Amino acid sequence: MPAPRELPIYELEPAIVATLGDTGRLIVQAPTGSGKSTQIPQMLLWHGLLGERGEVVVLQPRRLATRMLEKRVAEEVGTPLGGTVGYQIRLESRVSEQTRIRFVTEGILLRQMSFDATLRGVNTIVFDEFHERHLYGDISLARALQLQQTTRPDLKLIVMSATLDAGLLKNYLAPCAALVSQGRSFPVRI
Repeated sequence: MPAPRELPIYELEPAIVATLGDTGRLIVQAPTGSGKSTQIPQMLLWHGLLGERGEVVVLQPRRLATRMLEKRVAEEVGTPLGGTVGYQIRLESRVSEQTRIRFVTEGILLRQMSFDATLRGVNTIVFDEFHERHLYGDISLARALQLQQTTRPDLKLIVMSATLDAGLLKNYLAPCAALVSQGRSFPVRI
């Protein structure tokens, strides 16, 4: 397994940091295995894009992926589960006051939006695997965009996918930048 900094997503790191700081909206299209789900939340943390106490919330369409990503990122960051990196799924939560990267299922964010309309403490929302297009994810993106355009202009939005056709989404989120990582090919010998 390659070291995290060797993953293809790091070719986009300078552009991710610069673009997100400028527009607050970003689409990232990168192949499976490029590191977008595990590395982009860490980039936001290490580059100070979450502010002093802000949190990045990473939406996942499935419970298993939510838990596995939290485990992997916590290992890479060197923190116990529920420390700097945590997760929330229905009926299960590993978060604390120290949590800065929080992986959640789509229903969790939608519920949080209904109880806290301003999403206090949330600096960035990452919509991962957006090509799977679930109703909760679509509603959450529409509400987050509305929130950003009204009461939370500081809220940053990132939409990520390996197979997303970014054209319509880019128009919906305009002004919005789209970054594409080609990934890497490896020779196969038989």
